[in-house]
Amino acid sequence: MAVSVIKNHRFESPVLNQPVASPHTYIQVQESVFDIAEEFERLRDKNGQVGAVVFFTGLVRDLVADPLQAMVLEHYPGMTESCLATIVDQARQRWPLYHVSVVHRVGSLKPSELIVYVGVSSAHRNDAFAACEFIMDYLKKDAPFWKKECSQTQQRWVEQKQSDIVAAKRWTKP
Repeated sequence: MAVSVIKNHRFESPVLNQPVASPHTYIQVQESVFDIAEEFERLRDKNGQVGAVVFFTGLVRDLVADPLQAMVLEHYPGMTESCLATIVDQARQRWPLYHVSVVHRVGSLKPSELIVYVGVSSAHRNDAFAACEFIMDYLKKDAPFWKKECSQTQQRWVEQKQSDIVAAKRWTKP
């Protein structure tokens, strides 16, 4: 089951001081694989005001010591999308962004399958890079997803990593 959140935003172009054509936020939690080229096109703006598109794509990583058969991802429908929308809104408050797309898969995934896509477009690359990292850092820290690793010898729920908490802290203003 897929749940989408699409928001339209009014945004003044920092370069031209005029509204950008319908900047939007697209959030999708789904079982099916996503198409990276399709997600990239969602971030482009045909009016020429987008100067940078930056995206991160995460893959299911295999376990070295005990090969992974599957990673099972669960989420809290409605709450997950709301949390992701809040994270995107926080990024929009920090950087002048045009379009933002967050797609996260749930269900049973095999090693090397696509798991997450975070993409942003902006007039400038620095804003796009920073916002993409910010969104990914807070997604890892705050979004209500639960992962279970299933190998030949065991099944275990994955705890949140301390490194994810530390990564998000770097965005906290002193």
